[in-house]
Amino acid sequence: MQRSRILLWGGVTAAAVGAVLCVLGWYGISGERFAERQLPYLASCTVPGAALIVAGAVLVAAALLLPASPPDRAPPPETAETPPPSSDGPPLRVPGGTLAHRPDCPLVAGKAEATEAGDTALDPCPVCEPWPP
Repeated sequence: MQRSRILLWGGVTAAAVGAVLCVLGWYGISGERFAERQLPYLASCTVPGAALIVAGAVLVAAALLLPASPPDRAPPPETAETPPPSSDGPPLRVPGGTLAHRPDCPLVAGKAEATEAGDTALDPCPVCEPWPP
């Protein structure tokens, strides 16, 4: 709410100052007969005034399009709790692999082709370290 209020009043102020500059530029140009004497008024008042009017319009539009309050962050919906993977089972390996893994190792978790390592001589996985070195 505070941000949109600042944008709104900043935009209104910028547009008002721009309008005043445009009027001053028009008044200065109207008093000069030659074009070369009108250019300073055009460069110092009219062009910056027009830019301020455009910037003010953009700020007012942004203030009107912003939501009045930030959206409420709803907690994530509760899902059915799945039990955490267990490391109590025997070490696993993947076919053709040379490493032994804990059952909860992310490298073999959820892979249907992972089988028990058995008595095969395998190196320990550096991620899960199935047994102390």
